[in-house]
Amino acid sequence: MSAPAPSPLAVVDADTLPRQDEVLDPAALAFVAELHRRFTPRRDELLIRRHERRAEIARTSTLDFLPETAAVRADDSWRVAPCPPALNDRRVEITGPTDRKMTINALNSGARIWLADFEDASAPTWENVITGQLNLMDAYARKVDFTDPVSGKSYALKPADELATVVTRPRGWHLDERHLQFEGRAVPGALVDFGLYFFHNAKRLIELGKGPYFYLPKTESYLEARLWNDVFVFAQDYVGIPQGTVRATVLIETITAAYEMDEILYELRDHASGLNAGRWDYLFSIVKNFRDGGAKFVLPDRNAVTMTAPFMRAYTELLVRTCHKRGAHAIGGMAAFIPSRRDPEVNKVAFAKVKDDKDREAADGFDGSWVAHPDLVPIALASFDAVLGERPNQKDRLREDVSVTAAELIAVDSLDAKPTYQGLIGAVQVGIRYIEAWLRGLGAVAIFNLMEDAATAEISRSQIWQWINAGVVFENGETATADLARKIAADELAAIREEIGEEAFTAGKWQQAHDLLLTVALDENYEEFLTLPAYEQLRG
Repeated sequence: MSAPAPSPLAVVDADTLPRQDEVLDPAALAFVAELHRRFTPRRDELLIRRHERRAEIARTSTLDFLPETAAVRADDSWRVAPCPPALNDRRVEITGPTDRKMTINALNSGARIWLADFEDASAPTWENVITGQLNLMDAYARKVDFTDPVSGKSYALKPADELATVVTRPRGWHLDERHLQFEGRAVPGALVDFGLYFFHNAKRLIELGKGPYFYLPKTESYLEARLWNDVFVFAQDYVGIPQGTVRATVLIETITAAYEMDEILYELRDHASGLNAGRWDYLFSIVKNFRDGGAKFVLPDRNAVTMTAPFMRAYTELLVRTCHKRGAHAIGGMAAFIPSRRDPEVNKVAFAKVKDDKDREAADGFDGSWVAHPDLVPIALASFDAVLGERPNQKDRLREDVSVTAAELIAVDSLDAKPTYQGLIGAVQVGIRYIEAWLRGLGAVAIFNLMEDAATAEISRSQIWQWINAGVVFENGETATADLARKIAADELAAIREEIGEEAFTAGKWQQAHDLLLTVALDENYEEFLTLPAYEQLRG
């Protein structure tokens, strides 16, 4: 490959960070610039297509499997590419941001896979974007060890054969990186995260017996998967590695993608590794797309929508059947509980729920599942060990007993639970607390013993919006209104001030978070993604 021309990309409105040039070297920037030139126009067209499809859902209040791709679904002959050894056993995956401490703890956790997250678990400050890339580069060179300056505790990697395999999650197609621009226009964050990681690490990962593996978030259609596939083909040729080296697992976390699982795997078949059931974003997507569909689409409190709800069960069972029919891994949902160091009884109850959840997934045919904390790895591992034994997966369980109709996937009214007044309070509480942390640059936040990320805030603000616009009457006789939401938010702000003290309250971004939550929860025009207006307020 000849020396690249000077990159046309400009770094704007960003302080220079230590070692930044190692990430943003001319060759890497030239690669990202070429990705942007080739693929951003198609990204833009697909974002327009999302709006057109959403308008059609608003008109019809329904979804169906696509007639134009019926032949792909009906063809029993095709499979995804054989799985590389490093991804064959995925029985437990831990998720988390790419800060230095998490990088070491996740790699050492005993999980088979670490989802290294530049998306929902990472607030995209420039520092997080750049240092996250550096931490992964350092980890592969075994130069990531460090001592925490506050606690004095030292962190070091275990031997290579004990480390988790990294699967990196770039940002979704809808998010831009304002600090990296081409002729005054921001480059899509997905291409920045993918491009920098791939360029710096692909060949080194191959030397380590692994490869550049990715999780693809917020996918809404098979055409978006096709775009990713074309990115992979170009990228592999650009750096001179064999086609098919990249492997991608797609999060089925939008309601439209649930109707196109076969097609998504087909588009990525030379690079596909599996599909994942992303619970909170999936519920957020249902609210977003069917927000004007009437009472039958009103979701109850988020914690009342368990994975045993009929419409969620239809979604997960169809996912397992689709994956195994095509030779792909089916990866289950998140166990978000954070163990309490002070309350063993809370842990006991929560651990039992996590075990039940993972037992169910393993029995249903999933090949692995997610956890948010290292203490949950042994629990999830035990559930899958009991079913898998020495086998790396159970892709041979074809689940041909499963038959899911289009209507079953959106049968939200099959759930008996209703929205509650306490549910509204909880949505406001979690929304404010998460957004405040996000505005300070934290994307993964422990709130009320759960590890929350941006998907949490999305479902919280969406449910507030939906309940108000649907005129929900709670069990105490109160009606969901904007004024009621404002009162609850004001009460929560006062409670937080009392809880943490005036100094900490003033030093934080609590009022800003309160105001932003109410803006996106109460505005008549529903904001497509909370993170879009939030990013405008994110400094650094």
